[in-house]
Formats: sequence, C-alpha cells, structure tokens
Amino acid sequence: MTTYLLAGGGTAGHVNPLLAVADAIRAREPDAVMIVLGTREGLEARLVPERGYELIFVPRLPFPRRPNRAAILFLPRFNRAVSDLAAVLRARKVDVVVGFGGYVSTPAYLAARRAGIPIAIHEANFRAGLANRLGAWLTTRVGVVFPGTRIRHGRVVGMPLRPEIQNLDRAGVRAEALRFFDLDPDRPTLLVTGGSLGARRLNGTAVESASALVAAGWQVLHITGQKSEVSDPGIDHYRMIEYCDRMDLALAGADFAVSRAGAGTVCELSALGIPAVYVPYPVGNGEQRFNAASVVSAGGGILIDDAAFLPAWVADELVPLLRDRPRVRAMGELAASVGGRDGAERMADLVGEALGRARGGVNPAIPGADA
Repeated sequence: MTTYLLAGGGTAGHVNPLLAVADAIRAREPDAVMIVLGTREGLEARLVPERGYELIFVPRLPFPRRPNRAAILFLPRFNRAVSDLAAVLRARKVDVVVGFGGYVSTPAYLAARRAGIPIAIHEANFRAGLANRLGAWLTTRVGVVFPGTRIRHGRVVGMPLRPEIQNLDRAGVRAEALRFFDLDPDRPTLLVTGGSLGARRLNGTAVESASALVAAGWQVLHITGQKSEVSDPGIDHYRMIEYCDRMDLALAGADFAVSRAGAGTVCELSALGIPAVYVPYPVGNGEQRFNAASVVSAGGGILIDDAAFLPAWVADELVPLLRDRPRVRAMGELAASVGGRDGAERMADLVGEALGRARGGVNPAIPGADA
C-alpha cells in the first residue's frame, strides 16, 4: 500500500489538477492512502473533503516582498513548518510527495528532501511559479502543460482535468445541459465567464453587447461571478447567472466561449473543442496571455487585451465571426487539435516513475512506472 501526500492549494488552478491526479491514482490503486496538504484559507478547505480525501493544514506563509517585521519572522516560522511537516511525512510513512505549486508546496518539497522522500511536480501555467521552480532542483520528475514552459526537467504531460470534464460527452448531454439552464435548443450558445469572482471588463462588455449578440442568432449563458457589478439586461435569449456549480453542463451546451485565459480554462475548452475569445487577466505576471498561445496559434482561439475588449470590438469582430457558422465549427476542430484529456493519467505515470526510481525498480502499484 502506497501513501501519497499531494501539496497545493489556494486557487482552483492548483486544487483542480491536484484532485484530478488524486482520482487517477486512486482509480489505479484503490487502497492507496491519499493525504492532501493545504491551507485553511484556500479552496481546498472545502473541495478536498467534499471529494473524500484527508486534508491536513500548513500555515499560509507567503514569501515576504519587503524588509519588515513579517520578513524577520518569516524564516523561523518557515523552518518550523518544514520541520513539522518532515515529522508528519515520517510518522505517516509517506512514500512520495506530489506538488502542484502555491504556498504549501515549498515547505512540502523541502520537508520531503529532509525526510528522503521522492518528489514529483506538476506546473499548470506557462510561466512556472516560484515554488515549483525551487522544487524542480530537488527532482527530475516535473510535468508541465505547455511545451514552452521554462523549468528544470520539464516534461509535457498536459493538464489533469476533472473527471466530469475529462469524460464529458458534449453531444450526449447537450439536450440535458440546455434544459438545465433553460436555453433554446434551436440556437447556438455563447458561454461568457470570467471565473468564480468574475471579471469587470468582460462582464460589462458582454452586457452592453447583449442585443447585438442575440441579434446575431445566438443565445448567451453569462456566468458573472459572485462579486459582479452588472445587472441582467432582461432580454430574451440572454441567461445570466451569478454562480455555476455544473460547469460540465455549461461546457456541454456551449458552442463558443468568451473567457479569461487561466490555464485550466484554456485546457478544458481546448480538450472539448470549444473555440473561444480569450481575454487575459491584466494584472500579475502576464502568464494568461502565454497560457492561450498554443490554441491561438493553432487557430482555435482569439486573444484580445482586457482594455480592448469593448462593445465596439464585439460589434466589429465577434459578431461577424459568430454569424460565420462554418468558421466557428472549424475553430472548434482546431482547438481540439491542441487539446488533450489524458493529463491526469500521464501525471500519475510520472508520479509512478518517481516512486519506481526511489525504490530502485518498478513500482508494482502503478502500471508503466519504471526506474
């Protein structure tokens, strides 16, 4: 019986791939012990127990950016977290640590190194985060989503997708999806979503463009996010909801999408063959623009800056595109050409390699793993 510790949390971009890999490993090895390391503040505090996995916590210790009291206290607190975690790894007889980035992964990598436990890493974004760049110096088993990601020992495994997305039969459940959202089966559907918290520019432009989008023969399913400031335009064929806990059905009903370009979103849309306009988040290190680069280069998506995503652009560029149904279908095929649904299995293989190497041979619990 193998004991796995999977570290990652804070955002859906870390938690969803972690859970997908955990599910893939559990499917291969039903008696495996799965422990997830996270923070009390992150999404993992809710999502991990809901999926039935054990969750243990580590203090949220962001790296200090300036010399102040927090910086002075950081190092002893961090060292204590690493020591405590190393003791947990030994006490629970953990066989391998699998990290997905974020605050909790750095102490997990260092604790694993201290305890002599092998490490495997998954990096979801085109631009690797600090925790995974550090961890990549401690292992040769590093899985990435995008071919151009610059990180030591990076190997393309793809994005581990949630089972409900990985196994989604869009055509088979489309009718159910349209009924679920009270949509018209005779109109194609434009899905607009800016993520769980929404996106001000994306939401505002979509609402201002509502009449033009509907006049193009489409219907809109607009997921605004829980902190949205827009109001429902109140026109036929425009369905606005604040939150969606059945994104599998939203994607099953979608024929085109307008969304942010988070790595998970880009990979889910591409895997399902849904063409999209990607509006990268304008704050941060700019990784969202790079996340969408492959599908945009293939012709399965269009990239537009947040500042340029205005009603005039929708009228001049998006509406004519939506009226061109053959082009929309062709874009979907091109999106699917760069998508993949086997990321969780391929990452599970990489974890098996880490175990096999540490044990000096093949890991019998995971098919295909070798030294």
